[in-house]
Amino acid sequence: MPNTYGYIRVSTKEQNEDRQLIALREMAVPERNIFMDKQSGKDFNRPQYKKLIRKLKPDDLLCIKSIDRLGRNYEEIQNQWRILTKEKKIDIAVLDMPLLDTRRGKDLMGTFLSDIVLQVLSFVAENERVNIRQRQAEGIAAAKARGVRFGRPAGPLPENYHTAYRRWKSGAISGTAAARECGMPLSTFRYRAKVYEKAELPQGDAFAEPGLV
Repeated sequence: MPNTYGYIRVSTKEQNEDRQLIALREMAVPERNIFMDKQSGKDFNRPQYKKLIRKLKPDDLLCIKSIDRLGRNYEEIQNQWRILTKEKKIDIAVLDMPLLDTRRGKDLMGTFLSDIVLQVLSFVAENERVNIRQRQAEGIAAAKARGVRFGRPAGPLPENYHTAYRRWKSGAISGTAAARECGMPLSTFRYRAKVYEKAELPQGDAFAEPGLV
């Protein structure tokens, strides 16, 4: 008897798979037949996907929420579709697009329409990812132009930083020695020194870390 399987992919461990899982359950896919990978879809070296492929037999049905679960670009989606339908000889149901259900219209016209829809959706999926990356890059560039800093916020400076910094600036000790006194790598000491210098107060030679004055 043919079996029904489901495949879920989320790009990062932080993303939630509930939306895809609910859709597969509505299709009555048995829990034991649902395979999920939580990692980037930049390639197909995904353990659960590979395990699923090995289990698939002719006439089985694979359900996926959307076409981009099969790949991150036009070529990958097309290639995986060919492997699944031509080599594995299974049926595929794309739940977000009822026209992409190989169980329907297996005649020449049905196959022709399905191929057209697949090509269009594959292109749209890749194009959307390109646009998302471009919007992200533009957003980051705009934020940096406004002075927004990315990455983890810097931790508080050690209590002896001011003293070590002044001794280093006066040439009394080397940067390596100053960094050692502060318990931080030399590269970190020098980076924090640049930030520290920008926070110099107008009066005299007093210095202060942002947020400490």
